[in-house]
Amino acid sequence: MTLPLTPDELLTTTRSVRKRLDLSRPVPLELVRECIEIALQAPSGGNQQGWHWVVVTDPELRRQVGDYYLRSYTRYREARAARNAALGPDKEAVMARVASSSDHLAEHMGDVPVLVLACLAARPELSGENQAPLWGSLLPAAWSYQLAARARGLGSAWTTLHMAYEKEVAELLGIPPEVRQGVLLPTAYYTGETFKPAPRDPLDQVLHVNGW
Repeated sequence: MTLPLTPDELLTTTRSVRKRLDLSRPVPLELVRECIEIALQAPSGGNQQGWHWVVVTDPELRRQVGDYYLRSYTRYREARAARNAALGPDKEAVMARVASSSDHLAEHMGDVPVLVLACLAARPELSGENQAPLWGSLLPAAWSYQLAARARGLGSAWTTLHMAYEKEVAELLGIPPEVRQGVLLPTAYYTGETFKPAPRDPLDQVLHVNGW
């Protein structure tokens, strides 16, 4: 059963959920399968559909993935503090709230009931060339998964920070070298129902018609 959301409501209220993930409520695997089934309808380059989905529900495996994530996040947090200080008081306040929720997720990643890794068949060693055509075959599907999860009362967050330990996570989960991880999507029921559009820069500040 899905929530009665219009397309615009679904698109503008699907947020990164971190502090409000319900860590105590189990998520049925069948519900996650439904979300991935929807995600498989996303476009992919040449219709090759090279995606793979690794769903982690085992508590010990989740704990180990969470440990790798926290190790990577700790380094990221130090660099983030310096960047946020240069944003100015208005944006700095917003980023402080984001930082607080990110800290919470990093500390509890291994406690999230379901961890979903969206992956893509690719060369073991990626080239330094423009990789947009490659990841453009995965990222729309990952976003579709998040939309499907939101419509079913589940929250998720888009993060790639564990990628500093991609090889270690791949070894832990038995992911072959020719399959690369694209995004980690911690998934759980969420608490409350107050999602709304987030503040964004004005459209005319970022819109360019017929050239820059």
